[in-house]
Amino acid sequence: MEIENNISLANNLTEENLVQEQNSFLESSLGKAINSALDVGIRMVLPDFIEDGVVEVKDALFEGGFKEGVNTAINNAIDLGKSIVGIFTGNFDSISQARDAVKNGGIIDGISGVLDTVLDKTSSSGLISSNVANLISSGKDAILNSVSNKIEDNFTNQLEEVENLSAYENNWKESFNNQDFDGMQKEYEKIQETLKEIMPLESTIKEARIIENLHMLIKNNNKDFNLTNEQRELANLLS
Repeated sequence: MEIENNISLANNLTEENLVQEQNSFLESSLGKAINSALDVGIRMVLPDFIEDGVVEVKDALFEGGFKEGVNTAINNAIDLGKSIVGIFTGNFDSISQARDAVKNGGIIDGISGVLDTVLDKTSSSGLISSNVANLISSGKDAILNSVSNKIEDNFTNQLEEVENLSAYENNWKESFNNQDFDGMQKEYEKIQETLKEIMPLESTIKEARIIENLHMLIKNNNKDFNLTNEQRELANLLS
């Protein structure tokens, strides 16, 4: 029954769940990229500020709703971008598709609007001085350029990790065919770590789940590679 349930999990990913997982991943990963870009940007436009001062300004912006605004901008860009690039299934099939959607969805314009709103709010409430707010506002283009670069770096890194994942999976299959469990274990660990770094895609999830199931079956069977017909059928899905 465990094998049947695992096969079902690998082959019956619901579209709704996948969309939620992808959106959640993008919100988190792009949020981190934008957060990092904000650090860089503030240091560029406030070059005379010491580290503590930069942290205080950033904390004030977050208190003024920057994080929440960024999350909304990301989700709006995803939704609009899907319509623009013609994604009607609801989920992305590739990292490149997600990158194009986010860009075309106006993520930079969204962040620009968030920054304007938060600067107005934090300066009027006294969280940051009007002088600092003006400096950040006048240097907004540099901050947005940093955001754009960080977002591009994020997707570039994901594309590289997808290639790495494919290589690790092929290495695992080779070790599996050679009945080399130690080699399988080494690649299995790489696969698990790499999956954390890339947006979940239907194809990668299915492949990874099948590998995970086979790996644990053999591991829990004292590394015995004598498979039942049902287990061989699972293995055939990888060929």
